[in-house]
Amino acid sequence: MVENQKAMPQPEMRRIRRIHFVGIGGVGMCGIAEVLLNLGYQVSGSDLKESPVTDRLKSFGAQIFIGHRAENAAEADVLVVSSAVNTSNPEVATALERRIPVVPRAEMLAELMRYRHGIAVAGTHGKTTTTSLIASVFAAGGLDPTFVIGGRLNAAGTNAQLGTSRYLIAEADESDASFLHLQPLVAVVTNIDEDHMATYDGDFNKLKKTFVEFLHNLPFYGLAVVCLDDPVVREILPLVKRPTVTYGFSEDADVRAINVRQEGMQTFFTVLRPDREPLDVSVNMPGNHNVLNSLATICIATDEGVSDEAIVEGLSRFAGVGRRFQVYGQLPVEGGDVMLVDDYGHHPTEVAAVIKAVRGGWPERRLVMVYQPHRYSRTRDLYDDFVNVLADANVLLLMEVYPAGEEPIPGADSRKLCNSIRQRGQLDPIYIERGVDLAPIVKPLLRAGDILLCQGAGDIGGLAPKLLASPLFAAAKGKSK
Repeated sequence: MVENQKAMPQPEMRRIRRIHFVGIGGVGMCGIAEVLLNLGYQVSGSDLKESPVTDRLKSFGAQIFIGHRAENAAEADVLVVSSAVNTSNPEVATALERRIPVVPRAEMLAELMRYRHGIAVAGTHGKTTTTSLIASVFAAGGLDPTFVIGGRLNAAGTNAQLGTSRYLIAEADESDASFLHLQPLVAVVTNIDEDHMATYDGDFNKLKKTFVEFLHNLPFYGLAVVCLDDPVVREILPLVKRPTVTYGFSEDADVRAINVRQEGMQTFFTVLRPDREPLDVSVNMPGNHNVLNSLATICIATDEGVSDEAIVEGLSRFAGVGRRFQVYGQLPVEGGDVMLVDDYGHHPTEVAAVIKAVRGGWPERRLVMVYQPHRYSRTRDLYDDFVNVLADANVLLLMEVYPAGEEPIPGADSRKLCNSIRQRGQLDPIYIERGVDLAPIVKPLLRAGDILLCQGAGDIGGLAPKLLASPLFAAAKGKSK
């Protein structure tokens, strides 16, 4: 029974007392650091600049260094690094010289998961939302899980939390294949799409095989929860030799959704499960992609014995994740307001899902979109897909590509994207150079009732709050009173 799920003690990592994170402010690193702090380890970390994340960790007792220097790692028993950090980093070089272990973040996450009931969520899209939904439903069921998420869970105000039960819920990152370090008891695969292909030598078959290998990290008594609507997941399913539950809209899925209805931000649907009565649920998120994320959650919660009442409550009370269709508020314009939305989507599939959600929830409204491509390599590899999907906005402003450490690639920039979209004849995109103040450009384009979507994984994340605080819109608010 759910009530009897007791926490398992976390064994100490023998001689490890001080753990140093190189790039501790990163979204994949800070959550693990916070859990380790709460387990009683001494945690230090370095990053290039201060942030709310580093301030939070400092308040919990972490020692934070700004800048990377050899002496930062001198007293560490182990270094934790992301895939973005290489051996030229002075802290890593010092650790290697002194024979201090250097481990990838996923290996440290695997260590946390080793003695717990691990639930790992993998997939190209939807990992963060699905992981967050599972944590929310488990909390509603009284399970108090530990979770490590790649985004800020709005209700908790953090992306990580140490719970008292045996459950650890975490994202499994395929971008560098590091999810192969994890050995969970339950694994989710939401979908498999072309992204981070450099990791897989540009070979999509290699990516698919890696997902199969990840699922085979499950023990023979584990459970694979996979989305049958995704054609690639359906393709690899016969290769997966582990107990499996499928979900989706497909009639042959084990757990499926019917009667889907969207009303603005809310989505209502009925869930069909084997040997169960139909379950009516709602989530405060738009779009069929979030129905699928909810179905994955329902599969796991049902298997773990969470009551239907707790499932319904956890889904309906879910307050979302930072930068996942996050509504910042209303921008005042002449004659009314504009709904301001911020979203992290940076792959054509994610962009298409969000546009579809907007059209489904607000069919009568115009979509004004400010989009910032993320990485030159992704823009190059998925160029035609970006052209097709971005052309579906009513008004489009394209910021220059956020490089994420990459060097420019000829022909894989936003100016070229603008030209290609313009040639389709559907719309005339506006190219935005780096560092330009967007408020004076955006404001004349807006009409009352519009939805303004700021989307991308780069520094566009700071745009929505800047627009909301802009004197230009404050002046408009004064006039509209």
